[in-house]
Amino acid sequence: MIVLDIFISVVVILVLQLLGMVIFSWMTPFNDMDELRKGNTAVGLAMGGKFLSTAIVLGVAAYTNSSIWHMMLWFGVGYVCLVAVYWVFEWATPGLKVAEHLQKGNVAVGILLSFVYIGMSFAISSLIV
Repeated sequence: MIVLDIFISVVVILVLQLLGMVIFSWMTPFNDMDELRKGNTAVGLAMGGKFLSTAIVLGVAAYTNSSIWHMMLWFGVGYVCLVAVYWVFEWATPGLKVAEHLQKGNVAVGILLSFVYIGMSFAISSLIV
């Protein structure tokens, strides 16, 4: 029974991580995968930050909840906060169109956005404990 529980948990975690990345990709006006194929480092950095931040929130939700349903609920709450981070960052930097700079390959913006996501994921995770 324990093996089945672990298997189900891993499958749910993988699905949530992939779903999180798909939703993040919908937020950009360009195709993230096309930009990666072109070798756009800025987009790669931003996507890496999104992936890691999603994994941090998911990992903390999994670690702090014994029920898969509660884990999914708290991941959802944390993930909505991460999505809000992008829009707040856009709002807080009105002279900087993040998506445009990423698509142009601005590595500085990619690094900054990556660290904004990662930093916020730690802050958000402390709330869902």
